[in-house]
Amino acid sequence: MDVRLDGRVALITGGSLGLGRAMARRFAEASASVAIAARRDGPLSEAVEEIRSATGSNSVEAFGGDVSTAEGCDALHTAVTERLGGIDILVNNAGSSKRGPFLEQTDEVWQEDLDLKLFAAIRLCRLALPSMKEKGWGRIINVLNIGAKAPAGEGAPTAVSRAAGLALTKVLANEAAPFGVLVNALHVGLIDSDQWVRRHEAAPGTGSYEDYLKGMAKGIPLGRVGHAEEFANVACFLASDMASYVAGVSINVDGGKSPVV
Repeated sequence: MDVRLDGRVALITGGSLGLGRAMARRFAEASASVAIAARRDGPLSEAVEEIRSATGSNSVEAFGGDVSTAEGCDALHTAVTERLGGIDILVNNAGSSKRGPFLEQTDEVWQEDLDLKLFAAIRLCRLALPSMKEKGWGRIINVLNIGAKAPAGEGAPTAVSRAAGLALTKVLANEAAPFGVLVNALHVGLIDSDQWVRRHEAAPGTGSYEDYLKGMAKGIPLGRVGHAEEFANVACFLASDMASYVAGVSINVDGGKSPVV
C-alpha cells in the first residue's frame, strides 16, 4: 500500500527524537513538506540531516521553540506558515513521561505537564484549524499513551493530561469533521525510543539494553517492544487520504498491552 502525502504540509511537535523523528521521516518518504519542532537546536539539526540523507527529500525543516507557552505556539505557527504555507497535518507529539506517587506531585509539576501536553495541543489546534476548515481538508493527530484509557497507580500527572487529550480529541473530531478536518488519537504503548535508552543508562545493573527491552516486553501479548517506525506507519496512514472516513477514534499502538480497546 503506497501511502502518499504529496502537497501536504505537516507540523510535528517533539519532532527531533524518538516517535517524532520517525513520523517526520515517514511523512517525508510520503512526499509531505515536514516541519519538525523541538526545544533543542542540536537534536533538531541532527534529525533534519538524518531524514534528508535517508529519504533524499529536502522538504524537511527544523523549527526551534517551546510549545509549552502560548507565545511559543504562536511563534511556531507563524514561522511554519510563513515558510511552508498553511498547515494541513498537525501532530501534537510534544511531551514526556512524568509520573510518580500522587502526593509527591507539586502544583509546579502538574502545571508543567498540562502546559506541555494538553495546552500545547489546545493552542496549536486553535491556530491550525481555521485554515484547515477554509480549505476543507485537514488532519490532526494527538499522540497520547495507553494510560489515557487505563491509568495505573502512580501514573499522574501523565495519565491525567493524556486522558484530557483524549477528551479533546473527541470534542474536536465532532466539531471539525463537517469541514473535512479529521481528528484522531494514537496511544503509545512500550516502544523503543530515546527515553528508554536514557532510563537504561540511568539504571545500572540492568544488563544490556537488549536485555532491558526484553524485560519490558513481559506482559505484552505480541511478545516484544514496538519500533518507532511501526508507530509512524499508523500515523502516516491517518494523515493520508486513505483514512478519509476515520474520525474521532483512538488507536492503541501497543502490541495488545492495553486492557482497553
